[in-house]
Amino acid sequence: MKKYKVIIDTDPGVDDSACLLFTFFDKKLDIKLFSTVSGNVRVETGTRNMLHLLDKFNVDFPVAKGCAKAMERTTPTAENVHQKEGMGGYIPPKTTKHKILEEDAVEAMYRIISEGDGDIIPIILGPHTNIATLIVKHPDVVSKIPRIIFMGGSPYGLPGFPDHISFNIRSDPEAFKIVLDSKIPLVMIPSDMGRRKAYLTEEMVYQIRDTNDVGKFMFTMYDKYWERFFPDKRIATNDTCAYFYLIRPDLFTCKRISMTVDLDETPGKTIVNYDKKGHILLTVAVKRKQFLNLYMKKLKELDYIKFD
Repeated sequence: MKKYKVIIDTDPGVDDSACLLFTFFDKKLDIKLFSTVSGNVRVETGTRNMLHLLDKFNVDFPVAKGCAKAMERTTPTAENVHQKEGMGGYIPPKTTKHKILEEDAVEAMYRIISEGDGDIIPIILGPHTNIATLIVKHPDVVSKIPRIIFMGGSPYGLPGFPDHISFNIRSDPEAFKIVLDSKIPLVMIPSDMGRRKAYLTEEMVYQIRDTNDVGKFMFTMYDKYWERFFPDKRIATNDTCAYFYLIRPDLFTCKRISMTVDLDETPGKTIVNYDKKGHILLTVAVKRKQFLNLYMKKLKELDYIKFD
């Protein structure tokens, strides 16, 4: 079985947490590091959430705390969506058994990528502050990263996509521009994918609740995370889309693009053009039924996990 060596850069976050608990047990993944960044919640809160997930699911992976603020601007949070503690309706304890590494996320990322064989794939689930800081501080790392898979952005300029400013990009557009300009091959999972194409219906969310103990835990988070601005009740699978792309790219239709990011007039706006020579793959469609079947299969595989 082919195993993907990954660094998962995250800002947990309800959608992050739901994604991460699947990654813990995926035999296709060789997780070298979880790095945290300020985004959905402050980096201190997100780091605590990351460590608590390791406690709760009785797994052990290295975790490094990353950047607490954007590179050049005030860092927003999305506590209005993810709630103050970042995990929706679930309230984690204040302290954790697991601890962070002594080295910060940027240095840990550099060490791990340098020790690799050009085969460490960063998966960016939050703002790009950590990976951009890495590129600025250690520019030699660019040639050692085979590709980056990231969740965020909205393809302005393409038909069929909503006009939307992605939280992950607008939180630190200067960081994203650094990543774009590096010319590292990118796979873009726009936020549209999890909200409009691979979302969970209300019926499915209750099915998740009734599946097993892990499903009950997910439901507790989800019950304060329903998408806004839609006529139906739904839950976005944003970050899970990025993870599923890695392990099942056949579920997605992609097109090659070039892209720029606005830093001034509408910070975070990503302007996209189809470009056969572009260094970015954009996911434009997903096989919805197969995606949701995989989601439930992953959940069912965790039947053996019991919580008190």
